[in-house]
Amino acid sequence: MSPQWTDLMRKEWNERARKDAFHYIASWKTDWNVESFLASGEEDYQKLVAPALERCAIAAEGGSMLELGCGAGRMTASFAKRRATVFAFDISTEMLEKARRIHEGTKNIEWQLSNGEDLKPVTSGALDFVFSYLVLQHLPSETLVEHYVAEMFRVLRPGGTALFQYHGGSAKTMNWRGQAAWKVVDLFWAAGMPGLSRAVAKGFGGDPEIAGKTWRGASVAAEKIAGYVRAAGGEVREMTGQGTPIAWCCAVKAEGTPQA
Repeated sequence: MSPQWTDLMRKEWNERARKDAFHYIASWKTDWNVESFLASGEEDYQKLVAPALERCAIAAEGGSMLELGCGAGRMTASFAKRRATVFAFDISTEMLEKARRIHEGTKNIEWQLSNGEDLKPVTSGALDFVFSYLVLQHLPSETLVEHYVAEMFRVLRPGGTALFQYHGGSAKTMNWRGQAAWKVVDLFWAAGMPGLSRAVAKGFGGDPEIAGKTWRGASVAAEKIAGYVRAAGGEVREMTGQGTPIAWCCAVKAEGTPQA
């Protein structure tokens, strides 16, 4: 990912955070407050995380972890209640500032501005658990998804676990007019004209804040995700939701994997 696109990802997520951070993190609702926003994070922990860890025979408490794409900390406190240390990464300075204010009394969260390319400054083999939800689906290229999967396993200790969601769907969700309109939006975005991209999106009735590939990111087939995991030294324990926009992978870093 070039610095140009990294800067654009940060800029666009900062704009979304300033407009309505809670909505653009959890877009199924428009009237969030802090209490309902955090409650939804705990509900998702109980619905999505705890059962997956139980099915994969993974410890749900203790050790250190990293949350990739923490946003304003919707689920971060749920992890902090169960883990010794949480490294919470996000590319948006605005999101992280909101998260720090919301969770100012929680001392075992380390907020970290992501560089948009890797999980530095976390050292290799340092963590027990890595989690990501509603994040990889927004990355603008499959190559970047692959790179972040490799980074998850780089920072895990042997025997550590990664649980992450990605966009695995390939079915078209719009009619041909909608598809054509968004192709024009994406064309301007890819040409380095995000302002024009947003204007076109607004012109045909779309939300200008979700114009471009930092919102409607790359779709990746489950077979490729499994291959990325294996190439990074991981062993897939479970894959669910294959072929849908909400696909999940639970994998463990193999014992004896060399540290990068």
